[in-house]
Amino acid sequence: MSEGNWADIAGRLGEDVRGKFHRLPVRVYFEDTDAGGVVYHASYVRFCERGRTDFLRLLGVEARQLISGEASNEPAAFVVRRMSLDFKRPGRMDDLLVVETRVKELGGASVTLSQDISKDGRSIFEAEVTVVLVSVGGKPLRLSDAIRVAFEG
Repeated sequence: MSEGNWADIAGRLGEDVRGKFHRLPVRVYFEDTDAGGVVYHASYVRFCERGRTDFLRLLGVEARQLISGEASNEPAAFVVRRMSLDFKRPGRMDDLLVVETRVKELGGASVTLSQDISKDGRSIFEAEVTVVLVSVGGKPLRLSDAIRVAFEG
């Protein structure tokens, strides 16, 4: 099977009454756990990063294009400004988790996302993450119309 045929490797976009969302399946591996086989707290942050990155990719806003300047007027990147995390239940080795990402709010240069990680349809972790688009030099940049439209749908 060629890489281009791998089904849903970046997850899937969807839309419901609350708006656009992205769902990414994540398998918990040994490296994601502590000595007791429970998901290590920092692993949830990595899972959320994967969800945000693939959400952007499927919306047509790839990180490489931002960094190279192709997606805006100058080289830029989204950086995390704030995270609020709620560890609700443990995940364990071999669990199949789903990372769901939704846009909560768009600012001038920022996007606030709500992220939920669930197992068998039951939430085990929640995060609210604010990312800011900044130039390579660190200056906040307004979201382009293309980026705004991608998020708003």
